[in-house]
Amino acid sequence: MNAITPRGRLFFANPGPTNIPDSILFAIARPSIDFNDSAFFAVYERCVAGLKRILRTEQHLFLYTASGHGAWEASMVNLFSPGDTLLVIETGHFSESWGKMGRALGLKIETVAADWRQGVDFADVRAALAADTGHRIKAICVVQNETATGVMLPLPEVRAALDATGHPALFLADTISSLGCMPFDMDGWGIDCVVGGSQKGLMLPTGMSFTGVSDKALTAHRTSTLPKHYFDWTEMGARRHKSFIGTVPTSLFYGLEEALRLIEEETLEGVFARHTRLARAVRSAVRHWAGNGDGVHLFCENDARASDSVTTILLPEGQSADAVRATARERFNVSLGAGLNKLAGKVFRIGHLGDLNEPMILGTLASVEMAMKLNGVTHRPGGVAAAMESLTP
Repeated sequence: MNAITPRGRLFFANPGPTNIPDSILFAIARPSIDFNDSAFFAVYERCVAGLKRILRTEQHLFLYTASGHGAWEASMVNLFSPGDTLLVIETGHFSESWGKMGRALGLKIETVAADWRQGVDFADVRAALAADTGHRIKAICVVQNETATGVMLPLPEVRAALDATGHPALFLADTISSLGCMPFDMDGWGIDCVVGGSQKGLMLPTGMSFTGVSDKALTAHRTSTLPKHYFDWTEMGARRHKSFIGTVPTSLFYGLEEALRLIEEETLEGVFARHTRLARAVRSAVRHWAGNGDGVHLFCENDARASDSVTTILLPEGQSADAVRATARERFNVSLGAGLNKLAGKVFRIGHLGDLNEPMILGTLASVEMAMKLNGVTHRPGGVAAAMESLTP
């Protein structure tokens, strides 16, 4: 079959990076400006204040020219010393990656094991904390929304486990695929360090990340001895911008200012409600495709933990998720997320976060259903109609 030249817009249904609204693209399209210029600094300060509103914090914020992985590393090198022990709650690929980074930095990583399809049992979290009577564990690290599995972790329950056991560990949370998509409350939930990135719920290009930091975490930073320079909060605090070692990515801040305007125009509550509505529609389609049980399935088996950012879809044994993705991209100009880690080739992922609406979701689902049909994937036709029913109760 001859290659098809795509027309119209690419339906970008990856779980990150996400669609960038035209108004943000226009805002970014600016000439270079001195990052110490007073006009730019006013934009910068508005962006910092806006990010703090989304994080729901009145504490500290440090920003970096880096992806979310850079913010992960910043959280570790600024808070810990060689040999410190961290407790990681297993959620999937990205919790494993955070732990792997910690080991590479000379930290000891312990894990609360969990079923990737169900999410962690918080009795196991409490037991791990209660058993640490000598308080070897310096921090508990969690991923609020596991992008690989489509499973969400309720952060208030992590705080409850810390409080119930009286454990003094720092509370670190990755919000890379959840911030601006689902409720988050740094100060209200007692989170000490928050990792975030520009390219998902904030609808910006990849390249800027940040950490929200509590007073308690900043105190811990002062005694940390892991090597650091580019990510050093002390060095950053001495600079006018209180962030960035080196040049500030000025264009991204004009885009961030517009992103914050769009979010606050819709209101955070409206943004969360839209994400919930679209996520339910996608899950309705997948449940219909599952038919009598022998078709494709939702990877997340715990409805209470289902993500409002991404849905991971498990194919029957022996059927190729990558073939579905390839057909969707090459035939229908729809980009889907791949399976990661041990899920490679077994699942595909539909991202429903950022700048999306009902027609975009329905178009994506229709293309997925056609791609499954063309690849002989077991499914019950009619998932798009099930999604429409969900959207028009």
